[in-house]
Amino acid sequence: MPAVRINGKEMAAEVRAALTKEVEELKKKGITPGMATVLVGGAEDSAVYVRNKGKNCEAVGGYAELHHLSEDTTIEELMGLIDRLNKDEKIHGILVQLPLPGELDKYEKQVMNSIDPDKDIDAFHPMNLGNLMIGDQCYLGVTANACVKMLENVNVDFKGKHAVVVGWSIEIGKPVTMMLFERGCAVTLVHPDEDFAPYTKQADIIITELGKPKAITGEMIKPGAVVIDTGSNWIDGKTIGDVDYDSAVEVAGCITPVPGGVGPMRIIMLIYNLVEAAKRLGGV
Repeated sequence: MPAVRINGKEMAAEVRAALTKEVEELKKKGITPGMATVLVGGAEDSAVYVRNKGKNCEAVGGYAELHHLSEDTTIEELMGLIDRLNKDEKIHGILVQLPLPGELDKYEKQVMNSIDPDKDIDAFHPMNLGNLMIGDQCYLGVTANACVKMLENVNVDFKGKHAVVVGWSIEIGKPVTMMLFERGCAVTLVHPDEDFAPYTKQADIIITELGKPKAITGEMIKPGAVVIDTGSNWIDGKTIGDVDYDSAVEVAGCITPVPGGVGPMRIIMLIYNLVEAAKRLGGV
């Protein structure tokens, strides 16, 4: 029997509806969640993604502003802008679109660390990552949180399950490992350049962060496993996941498609963090 298809669009619509109601209540208290996005340079794919974030913010009743800087922007100018946004009371969440172009790329860590941790809705700041590690209050990486929410949506019983995470970024692999561990999973974190098949064959839950189209096939998956594919590989004009969906769907118990799986949830979980930031900074 083919796997259950986990519909990220439907889940995102449900979360968006709940956030819209929450924002309505915040506005009654004089708080409108405000998000500022900083884009340096003119990469069209980044510009489209940034605009989509703003549209999702406004769709729930929030306020969004975009600061589109030229590629010859200096690090001093960029840091000055972030400092102003940190102090701007109408802004609750700050995003700097990565990667930064040209010479600015070498300042990426400095730039991300300069964002006020209370406004770091991407959850890249060391304080948020560190608080996740020790179990204190923090914002959660949006893609990592999207993965866990999707697992919860299909009623996964985490306790005692073996989860295999292929990938180790601070956006997905590392935070989702901690989140699964906290929920009772035994977690194996596998480097994407290693032979991961022996691990995925044993996994009850697989989360991929490979950046390699169709790298995981059905024969690498334990029958009945839940597969969350965060891959987004642009091939011949199409978005392809890390998992070979056609073979995997015949083996897995539940699986996310690409597109239409994690992608829609990724952005709405960013807006979820924004609303949480507005409540925190607004004293609600």
